[in-house]
Amino acid sequence: MTLLDAGRIVLILAAPAAVAAGCRYVPRWCAAVAERLRPPAPQPWGPPIERLAADLRRLLRLHGELAASAHVSLCAHRLWAVEAAIGARAVEAATALGVPHPHPDAAASMTRTELSALLTALAAAGLALPTRVSGFTTDGRL
Repeated sequence: MTLLDAGRIVLILAAPAAVAAGCRYVPRWCAAVAERLRPPAPQPWGPPIERLAADLRRLLRLHGELAASAHVSLCAHRLWAVEAAIGARAVEAATALGVPHPHPDAAASMTRTELSALLTALAAAGLALPTRVSGFTTDGRL
């Protein structure tokens, strides 16, 4: 028996096992390669719009309570902080809804007029906000 004959015998004996292994593992390898080549699924930016709307309503209610309190001078810093938080959440909601808005870094320094305009645009875009927001508009409405 020559070396060539021995190689043929080994090939004949190993071929069924190689075909079975190929049938079993090649689809897994192809799926793994396809998974690596697939682009990642898009991820949402920021919190859900429902949570943004609930936070905005809560902050607007708190702002109204602070603005209506008798001790406005004592809570002026807190009122400013609530307005900055309203601005930040309003910019996030505007980003989520595609409403034009100022740069997110400028959210804390928005004036009440700019904030009122942004809240009005959000309400026009369909975000459920209170109909009355004290302290942001002259007539108390959005």
